[in-house]
Amino acid sequence: MLHIVLRRKALGESVEQIQPALIIPTGKRKGQSPSVASIYRALAEHEKAQAYPEAVEAARVDFAALQRDRSPK
Repeated sequence: MLHIVLRRKALGESVEQIQPALIIPTGKRKGQSPSVASIYRALAEHEKAQAYPEAVEAARVDFAALQRDRSPK
Protein backbone atom coordinates (compact mmCIF):
# COMPACT_ATOMS: atom_id res chain seq x y z
CA MET A 1 0.00 0.00 0.00
CA LEU A 2 2.86 2.37 0.78
CA HIS A 3 4.10 2.05 -2.79
CA ILE A 4 0.67 3.04 -4.11
CA VAL A 5 0.50 6.04 -1.78
CA LEU A 6 4.00 7.21 -2.72
CA ARG A 7 3.31 6.84 -6.44
CA ARG A 8 -0.03 8.66 -6.31
CA LYS A 9 1.34 11.44 -4.07
CA ALA A 10 4.09 11.94 -6.65
CA LEU A 11 1.33 12.51 -9.20
CA GLY A 12 -0.12 15.26 -7.02
CA GLU A 13 -2.95 13.48 -5.18
CA SER A 14 -3.58 14.12 -1.50
CA VAL A 15 -3.70 11.39 1.14
CA GLU A 16 -7.41 12.12 1.56
CA GLN A 17 -7.98 11.41 -2.15
CA ILE A 18 -5.92 8.20 -2.08
CA GLN A 19 -7.29 6.71 1.15
CA PRO A 20 -10.68 5.42 -0.14
CA ALA A 21 -8.96 3.36 -2.86
CA LEU A 22 -6.75 1.46 -0.39
CA ILE A 23 -7.99 -1.82 1.07
CA ILE A 24 -6.46 -3.62 4.07
CA PRO A 25 -5.71 -7.20 2.91
CA THR A 26 -5.54 -9.04 6.26
CA GLY A 27 -6.36 -8.77 9.96
CA LYS A 28 -9.43 -7.65 11.82
CA ARG A 29 -9.95 -4.63 9.49
CA LYS A 30 -9.61 -6.78 6.34
CA GLY A 31 -11.55 -5.26 3.45
CA GLN A 32 -11.68 -1.77 4.97
CA SER A 33 -9.65 1.31 4.09
CA PRO A 34 -6.87 2.40 6.44
CA SER A 35 -7.40 5.64 8.32
CA VAL A 36 -5.83 8.83 7.01
CA ALA A 37 -3.78 8.95 10.23
CA SER A 38 -2.39 5.45 9.54
CA ILE A 39 -1.33 6.51 6.07
CA TYR A 40 0.42 9.62 7.38
CA ARG A 41 2.11 7.47 10.06
CA ALA A 42 3.37 5.04 7.39
CA LEU A 43 4.66 7.95 5.30
CA ALA A 44 6.50 9.38 8.32
CA GLU A 45 8.11 6.01 9.07
CA HIS A 46 9.15 5.69 5.43
CA GLU A 47 10.73 9.16 5.49
CA LYS A 48 12.67 8.30 8.67
CA ALA A 49 13.92 5.06 7.13
CA GLN A 50 15.06 6.96 4.04
CA ALA A 51 16.76 9.68 6.08
CA TYR A 52 18.54 7.38 8.54
CA PRO A 53 19.27 4.04 6.83
CA GLU A 54 22.12 3.28 9.23
CA ALA A 55 19.77 3.61 12.20
CA VAL A 56 17.28 1.24 10.58
CA GLU A 57 20.01 -1.34 9.99
CA ALA A 58 21.28 -0.98 13.57
CA ALA A 59 17.75 -1.53 14.88
CA ARG A 60 17.40 -4.69 12.76
CA VAL A 61 20.69 -6.05 14.10
CA ASP A 62 19.69 -5.25 17.69
CA PHE A 63 16.29 -6.89 17.21
CA ALA A 64 17.85 -10.02 15.74
CA ALA A 65 20.21 -10.24 18.73
CA LEU A 66 17.27 -9.92 21.13
CA GLN A 67 15.40 -12.67 19.29
CA ARG A 68 18.43 -14.97 19.53
CA ASP A 69 18.76 -14.26 23.26
CA ARG A 70 15.09 -15.06 23.87
CA SER A 71 14.97 -18.29 21.89
CA PRO A 72 14.68 -21.50 23.96
CA LYS A 73 17.96 -23.34 24.39
